[in-house]
Amino acid sequence: MRSPTRPTVLRTGVTLALCSALLLTLVAVEWRPLIEADERIARTTHRWAVDERGLTHAFRILTDWVWDPLTLRLVCAAAMVWLVWRRSAWWTALWLAVTCALGTLLQQTLKALVDRPRPVWPDPVDSARYSAFPSGHAMTATVVCGLLLWLLHRYDAGRAVWRTAMVAAVISVVGVGLTRVWLGVHWPSDVLGGWILGAFVVTVAVGAYERRRV
Repeated sequence: MRSPTRPTVLRTGVTLALCSALLLTLVAVEWRPLIEADERIARTTHRWAVDERGLTHAFRILTDWVWDPLTLRLVCAAAMVWLVWRRSAWWTALWLAVTCALGTLLQQTLKALVDRPRPVWPDPVDSARYSAFPSGHAMTATVVCGLLLWLLHRYDAGRAVWRTAMVAAVISVVGVGLTRVWLGVHWPSDVLGGWILGAFVVTVAVGAYERRRV
């Protein structure tokens, strides 16, 4: 597997930055077509969540324990320990820690600035704190899974390990986003924003890492 070239990383980063800025602007100005789409999807999924209690309970376990941001950060911490203990890769471990920290800082800053209310239901199936945009679960999953996949790529993981990790990452990133909407604690555009911003953070981090190696 070849590493992406610098122009490719730059183009990807710029594209993700523009997409993030556009979505952020549409959310901030409460662009009516986006708000209506969010509300329409949210009403439908909430109705399903109320009707399908067993599935909703399973989704709560996944989002509160398996894909919870704290759980994912602990996975990153374990990866940092492995990097230092088995590879003596202090710089890479530091890069991983700083990227996760900056991603969290960006997420919380945007939540405070946008201050978007979460969906409110007369019969909620779950609850969450802080503002809605961007989804912290979706963004954290994207950042952590993206960084760990990059590390597997850099350290030449075997084909079977790579494929298994890729499948697990896709299921985690997509799954956590869908559960947040299903449970009625996020609008769909919150999740989309978390995915795009998370991918942007990973792209910038990889670009910075590769630039240092040159």
